[in-house]
Amino acid sequence: MSVCESRPAESFGFKKIKYEKRGRRATVTFNRPDVLNAVDGDTLVELNTAFQDTSWDDEIGVLVLTGAGERAFCTGADVKEQAEEFVNQPKKYWRWMGLFVECHERLRNIGKPTIARLNGMVVGGGNEFNMSCDLAIAAEHVTIRQVGAARGSVAAAGATQFLPLIVGDRRAREILFLCEPIEAKKALEWGLVNQVVAKGELDKAVDVMAEKLINKLPECIRYAKQQLNFWRDLSWHQTIGHARDWLSIHNLSPEVAEGMQAFVEKRPVDYEKTRKLP
Repeated sequence: MSVCESRPAESFGFKKIKYEKRGRRATVTFNRPDVLNAVDGDTLVELNTAFQDTSWDDEIGVLVLTGAGERAFCTGADVKEQAEEFVNQPKKYWRWMGLFVECHERLRNIGKPTIARLNGMVVGGGNEFNMSCDLAIAAEHVTIRQVGAARGSVAAAGATQFLPLIVGDRRAREILFLCEPIEAKKALEWGLVNQVVAKGELDKAVDVMAEKLINKLPECIRYAKQQLNFWRDLSWHQTIGHARDWLSIHNLSPEVAEGMQAFVEKRPVDYEKTRKLP
């Protein structure tokens, strides 16, 4: 098999994701329901491999990205890993961020249309995966939320770049500053998703949309996607390198230490304490 050829999905033996290819459709599933489909470093490695394979497979016309179970699509970075491995370890976090950035580059530039099948809560980096897909269909119980400013991070790998383009500047600031959950109906009104359906109708709605996308000219779709990516790519490439370095160095910050420790100890963040720190 040559370097640029695709492989059967089952040949990869992934452990943190599920990868399926049936007919013209590939499905990638965050498969860590015990931690609400949060992504750790190994998950990012597997996602990168699956996205690359989907891109190379000329038989595939559409990618569906979703989460295992009904509770969560993806809740972003695995905070336990972050707390144990990366606090006060900026070099390690810089490597992790490289994998995260690569995932979004591969997903946005996969060369075929992508659908986010939002089956549960969409949090932090999970919403960045949602926004890196072309289209999104949400079950009616889904909520979407950014939490960085409440937990010791900044949503600088997609949300700060893409939310102003999708929902407008003021709404983007509301989402990123207040860190409050957005119900599915509001997400539809604001343009964060394309459709909201009953939980039992989610698969049918995704099937219908996928079939519509498959029955289009693949080169035309690919180039339309490339052109549509322009403003996102412009903001992303102007800022993502800075974000990667700043977030890495910021892991030395007492704000991060408090946010991560509060999560591990299952207690509220002591915001007043962080204001009194030098």
